[in-house]
Order: sequence, then C-alpha cells, then structure tokens
Amino acid sequence: MYDQVRLPGDDRVGVGAPAVPAGTLEPPDRRARHEKAAEDAPLHQLGLAGPHALVVEGVVAGQGDTVDTRDRGIVVDVEEGRHDGFADLLGEKVAVVEIKGVIANAQPTIEDLAEFSNDDSVKAVVIRIESPGGGVGPSQELYTEIRRTAEKKPVVVSMGSVAASGGYYIAAAAQKIYANPGTITGSIGVILQFTNFEELFKKIGFQMEVVKSGIYKDVGNPSRKITPEERAYLQQLIDNVHQQFVRDVALGRDMPVEEIQQVADGRIFTGEQAKEMGLVDELGNLKDAIGAAAKMAAIEGEPKIVYPEKEKRSLFDYLLNRVRENLLTHLQEYFGLFLLRPIPSLT
Repeated sequence: MYDQVRLPGDDRVGVGAPAVPAGTLEPPDRRARHEKAAEDAPLHQLGLAGPHALVVEGVVAGQGDTVDTRDRGIVVDVEEGRHDGFADLLGEKVAVVEIKGVIANAQPTIEDLAEFSNDDSVKAVVIRIESPGGGVGPSQELYTEIRRTAEKKPVVVSMGSVAASGGYYIAAAAQKIYANPGTITGSIGVILQFTNFEELFKKIGFQMEVVKSGIYKDVGNPSRKITPEERAYLQQLIDNVHQQFVRDVALGRDMPVEEIQQVADGRIFTGEQAKEMGLVDELGNLKDAIGAAAKMAAIEGEPKIVYPEKEKRSLFDYLLNRVRENLLTHLQEYFGLFLLRPIPSLT
C-alpha cells in the first residue's frame, strides 16, 4: 500500500475529478498505471514536494493538503524523495561548464555562466578546463565572469590534462581548484611572437612597402627585424599585461602578490607541484570537484549534473564555424598577444 493521492472513481490521473484531500490510500495494483501516466506527462507539469505529492499545473500539494483537480494533475509517489522515472527531476543541480582548446572567443561561455548564475535551481557551478591558454582579453573576460558568478554561488574548477597560462588565469577566479597530480598548469606569463621572413623575402625578390602614421604602427612587420625602440616598447607592453596576470591570480587565490611573482616566470608545474605552492587546492578529478561544489552549496544527496544546451547548427554552419575559429587562432598566434606557451606531452 502507498500513501498517495488517488482520484476517486477515475483511473485517469487528474482529469475531471473533484477536490480530494492528499494522503488517500492507493491500492498497489493501480500504482503502475499512475506511474505510466506520470511518465507520459509533459515535463513542465511534473514536480515533487516531500515523499508524496500531487502536481496540478505546476502547483505541488503534499500530504494533508486539499487540491482542486479539475485542472490536469499528476499523481507522484516517492519513497524518501526517490522515484523511478523521475530521476531527472530530483536533486538540486550542479552545472558543469567546459572550456576547451585555445581561449579565443569568451562570449559563448560567458553566456552559459550568466544563465547558470541567474538560475536559482542551479546551486553551484563547476568549470572544467582543458586549455593551454589563449588571448589576453578573452581570458580576462572569463576571469571576470567567473568571479561574478562566484559572488552568487559556489564555483569550483576542475583541471583536465592541461590548464596552463590563460587556462590557469581563468581557474584562479574560482573559490576552489581541483587538479590531477599530472595536470600541466601554471605557466603564469605572457608571450608575444613575430615571424621574421626578411631573408626569405630577399631570396625570392619580395619587397613590402609601408606607409604609416606613426613609428610604431607596423611593429612586427615580417619583412624586417624589429628595432631596439620597438623591442623596448613591446617589452613594456608585455610587462604591463604580466602585472595584470599576477595581480588577478593573487586576488583570486587570496595570496600576496610577492608570493605569486616568485612562480610567475613562465614555468609550468604538475598538479602535485602546484598544490604544494598553493596554486591548486586539492588533487582530484571532475567527480571530486562536483562533490566539493555540492558540499559547498549544502546539497543533500546526489546532485543532478547539468550542462549548457548545445546550439543546434547545420553541417554548413558547423564547417564554417570551424574554418573561422581556425583562421582566428592562426591570426592571433602570429599577430596577437597570447597567454600561451608550448606544453610538453607524455608521448
């Protein structure tokens, strides 16, 4: 027997029945039919309140309540808050946002973070990072948005095989960082690279004519070497961005700037080394990070894990976007500021 709302005289769930008190005993032989009716109902009509509940157009009534079931309702029987077929509705949510590859376009991830930040059903956010770094601007945008999200709810970072340079920059914004013992991280530094084709151009008879409005307008021109004045100018630029990097890491990790500066020379570290330096909080995988986020959010039981909705795109849109991303990456790699350095592999 199950303590459950039943609609007297009507085997259909919640259709055309009078108001009845919740808690009416229901024979076991009708449980299967009620479960089937509930599972077939639209998701927006489902909900739970305590171990037993009746849902009427989104209004949930528990034991002892009286409900008007003239509107469509759904009977739900749940033992200790669990019910087969309703697992996707149970448990408070922990959102997982993935950041993969070179950090070049922050906007989609920012939108995902903002959505989860404003969603009251999401109690915590886990950022899964699998990135060697990327552009300064996009990394700073993500850092800012993660800190903004952390003001509303717990944010935990889970590092994959690599979360270095720009990847570590954004990780530092979270309240807690998990890394694997062998994760490649750190690389707190900035690099600006130019390719000099001067000798090659001479061999093939190629010349580049430049008309410019200022002496620094064609810094990085591949047809010539940079001048001492240009090198000094670029070094000041890099040093300023590096100071921003160090300052933000120190702020995010709640560590003295001087302590961060000691390890901010571009070196990479394993997750194990980073933990000893205070750059990482715990060693563990994504599941451990999710568990920590749930605990920080005071979630009881197993949390429901949700991911951002994937945008539906045609094959043409997908291929066009891949071409655009690859082109942007190569252009930034040669001409832009990058928080990126070569990462060793275990091959």
